[in-house]
Amino acid sequence: MTPQGRAVRGEEARTSFQNAHTGTTERGNMKEDAMFAVIKTGGKQYKVASGDMLRVERIAASAGETVQFNEVLMLGGDKPQVGAPLIEDAAVQAEVVDQIKGEKVINFVKRRRKHSSKRTKGHRQKLTLVKITDIMASGAGKSKVMAAVGTGSVSAAAVAAITGAATDAPAKPAKAKKAAAPKKAAAKAEAPKAEKKAAPKKAAAKKSDGDDLSTISGVGPVIVGKLHAEGITTFAQIAAWTDADVEAIEEKLSFKGRVGREEWIKQAKELAKG
Repeated sequence: MTPQGRAVRGEEARTSFQNAHTGTTERGNMKEDAMFAVIKTGGKQYKVASGDMLRVERIAASAGETVQFNEVLMLGGDKPQVGAPLIEDAAVQAEVVDQIKGEKVINFVKRRRKHSSKRTKGHRQKLTLVKITDIMASGAGKSKVMAAVGTGSVSAAAVAAITGAATDAPAKPAKAKKAAAPKKAAAKAEAPKAEKKAAPKKAAAKKSDGDDLSTISGVGPVIVGKLHAEGITTFAQIAAWTDADVEAIEEKLSFKGRVGREEWIKQAKELAKG
């Protein structure tokens, strides 16, 4: 190879090296700066460009929906911008592809001394797979696209609806409540009937009830119960006792001379007169 050929080859190598580091091409030496952004979501920062597939912490959105990341820290390209800490009115839009889980992480704990215990726990982080569709340097406030919000910021019911969790469990108690309503109505309808039926019993009880024997001095609730058990419910019955009756009652109910000592018969006669 001639010295001139070696010089040409060396010049081509230098040109290729410079193009690789400056981002220029042989087609008119046009500089190609790809637009990119640095966003923050789920406590992490990601460098993204249009068309990128990204796994982020779970977002409250269903597959197929478009979400907007409003926390943009930096924009790169022809006119790079750096936020302080965020770039105002900038955003990155993405399409939710699927709700997924990360790789399983095994946590093994072993205590040798005193306890000698072992514990193994597995964990799979809940993630959302998104595809970056657009990087907006301005106009984020007018886009009317749903903001990307983590599942920790919304209710459990909304998360269950988004992630496709079974919603039959809450529906079953609702059916039970509907079924319980007629039972309550039937119970209310039966309650007046029961009260009506019970009314004659109360009237009969009032008729069967005699005098208040506890008004006799020395007669308490226990003695009243014993007297009622023997069929003695009125003052007139006690006032009509003979000596034989008193002896029989005291022996049967273990009163031990109480009737004569406390003058039950005399008190009953006075009370019977009214």
